[in-house]
Amino acid sequence: MLTPFRIVRYVLSTEKSTLFEKQNKYFFCVDKTANKVEIKKAIEYIYNVKVNTVNTQMMPGKPKRVRYKKGKTSEWKKAVITLRQGQKIVLT
Repeated sequence: MLTPFRIVRYVLSTEKSTLFEKQNKYFFCVDKTANKVEIKKAIEYIYNVKVNTVNTQMMPGKPKRVRYKKGKTSEWKKAVITLRQGQKIVLT
């Protein structure tokens, strides 16, 4: 089993994700093998908040080209965390 700090890799801070903070939704990049229950427990342990729902999405790799070779970026997993009313994560 992975530790909570290995499950949650980093916070996704984009323009779109900042708009959802008003709805108590936060975006995280998580380990590909982690399920929703593990993600929920990891977020509650790290940030000391109560999680209401967890939605996950596999983000496909995009085709890229470096000089003359074609390649692809890695796939990654995105988690959208909805907190309970009154809960908040302070992002610095």
